[in-house]
Amino acid sequence: MSRVLIIGAGGVGRVVTHKCAQLPEVFSDIWLASRTLSKCDQIAAEIGGDKVKTARVDADSVPELVELINKVQPKMVINVALPYQDLTIMDACLETGIDYLDTANYEPLDEAKFEYKWQWAYHDKFKDVGLTALLGSGFDPGVTNVYIAYALKHHFDKIDTVDIMDCNAGDHGYPFATNFNPEINIREVTANGRYWQNGDWVETQPMELSRVFNFPEIGPRKMFLLYHEEMESLTKHIPGIQRMRFWMTFGESYLKHLEVIQNIGLDGIEPIEFNGQQIVPLQFLKALLPDPASLGPRTKGKTNIGCLIKGSKGGKPVSRYIYNVSDHEACYRETQAQGVSYTTGVPAMIGAKMMLEGKWKQSGVWNMEQFDPDPFMGDLNRYGLPWHDIECDIDVDTLPEA
Repeated sequence: MSRVLIIGAGGVGRVVTHKCAQLPEVFSDIWLASRTLSKCDQIAAEIGGDKVKTARVDADSVPELVELINKVQPKMVINVALPYQDLTIMDACLETGIDYLDTANYEPLDEAKFEYKWQWAYHDKFKDVGLTALLGSGFDPGVTNVYIAYALKHHFDKIDTVDIMDCNAGDHGYPFATNFNPEINIREVTANGRYWQNGDWVETQPMELSRVFNFPEIGPRKMFLLYHEEMESLTKHIPGIQRMRFWMTFGESYLKHLEVIQNIGLDGIEPIEFNGQQIVPLQFLKALLPDPASLGPRTKGKTNIGCLIKGSKGGKPVSRYIYNVSDHEACYRETQAQGVSYTTGVPAMIGAKMMLEGKWKQSGVWNMEQFDPDPFMGDLNRYGLPWHDIECDIDVDTLPEA
């Protein structure tokens, strides 16, 4: 039985807190903290029974974080705040001697760039004091990393190619809204694409490459090649991969509005002067858009996220497709959050459970694929993200362009 401190009270924080509260034999005592205390109190009230204690903290402030951690005395910190805050929370965990978990890698506030280098640089610091930091315990990154590790363990001697495919076919009824933090979402989508090919990165223009894939339980959807952070760690830790790509689907309304946002400069991250004040256009846009945490009761439809993996076993070609389908309305009924938050929050809870039970416990900074995938895969089935593992010989390159 262990006390945990969850930092972040958005949609993902809501799911993590709900799911931890369902397992009191593992998470005996739960604290939820955020910059906005009322959000924490609302989630605690949803769960009821005085199961969740709440606190206010500025996750940009190491002293505030240290003070709260010393007060709470948790076994570990589950970081579901903004990626900009990963390093301050890691610093606070080091100062207080507490294990750490997050769902997305650090990203500088002033530069739209995913890279693990800042967090990997903490490896020796955590190792020297006997602490564990688990990075990217969401779905993608997270579950997708574990799918690939599982496939390598059970189906392949060697993996040659991977296509990670993320489809959200949910409909929230708004002309334009993002299913997770708008700032992070728009920075991610408008950045240049990249994929791994024969030992090097190949860069593309935003949305330059596209295909139409027939997603199980959803149907044909347009998907576009993006860069995504799990590819950096997977190409480092899974030997011999010749090509790895990441694809995400977008609807026509989203693409139309995104084009206008870019054309008028509302995706900018450099401050501009307005009425004597410095404002960041993308942060101003975020204030205008619906809060992703509010989309739960409105969203209908399903998500499908998975990995199409090709390689060989015993000298013979093998092709597997491992994926999950989640229903937005079912996710909301359980946790009062839509499916994108759910598919990120459940793996965060499971990753924390792996650490607390000692199944994934090693000093240093680690990515998901570096641990035994089997217990995590088992818990995905137990706690809300059942997966399918099928033969599939589809070649993404032969699919029609969107």
